[in-house]
Amino acid sequence: MNLSNNKRINNTVRTVILWCMAFLIIAPLLLVVLGSFKTRGDAAHFTLTLPAPWDFSSYETVVSRSPIFRSFFNSLFLTSISTFLVLMISAPAAFVIARRNNRAMKGLFSVFMLGIIAPISIIPTVVVIRALGLYGSYWGGIALYTARFIPWSLFLMTGFVKTIPRELDEAAILDGCSPYKMFLMIITPLLRSIMLTCMVFIAMNVWNDFQIPIYFFSSSEKWTMPLLVYNFFGQYMRIWNNVFASLILTALPITILYMFVQQYIIAGMTQGSVKG
Repeated sequence: MNLSNNKRINNTVRTVILWCMAFLIIAPLLLVVLGSFKTRGDAAHFTLTLPAPWDFSSYETVVSRSPIFRSFFNSLFLTSISTFLVLMISAPAAFVIARRNNRAMKGLFSVFMLGIIAPISIIPTVVVIRALGLYGSYWGGIALYTARFIPWSLFLMTGFVKTIPRELDEAAILDGCSPYKMFLMIITPLLRSIMLTCMVFIAMNVWNDFQIPIYFFSSSEKWTMPLLVYNFFGQYMRIWNNVFASLILTALPITILYMFVQQYIIAGMTQGSVKG
């Protein structure tokens, strides 16, 4: 009985702790969602009470009085191109590094891994981007995002490729496949789950990124969705219900993407870490 009571008490304590942690995560989200349907004065109080009355004017204001569609297409262009380039570079590179298990490939892999722990140094990066003539352009941002996320994607994909038996490569070569055809026809379909995992991770980070657009885009016409809140958040005026509405509209597209592919994320993360 004592063991049973102790187990019950431990389970109760764990449940209470988990509920408290969940509340700490959910409360700010509820604050933003509820605040977006409140009036300007009610939203400024930052309470979790239900709106009284429900006010949809903040969404109308964000859509009609801000460049939301331009910001949306800016974010969509940067996110899609950057994600595509990272996957197209990381997948074949991971295959080569995993299959050629020699000192040169290990050294190259270590160099790439430095990109995971090395933060972006703004001033030297600005100097380099200016020297390349890419400052203020979409392609400058795409180049930065691509360089930023290749190490992380390469790390996961390399570990995943190591779980694929080499016998598949040998059988394909015996059947007359070239290395390129073998990678495209045999290896790439097996990488679907880890590539979807990387795709969602990269897309979420690029879409929600604030640092690169604010530092490397000189024109507000190239600003992305996270910078849309600047239209309602200034030094002397903060229209919080419009800020909350813009945050909801910013998070909505990437949330929908996550809901569609969430089943592949855990599988890709666990399988890719087996032999990494």
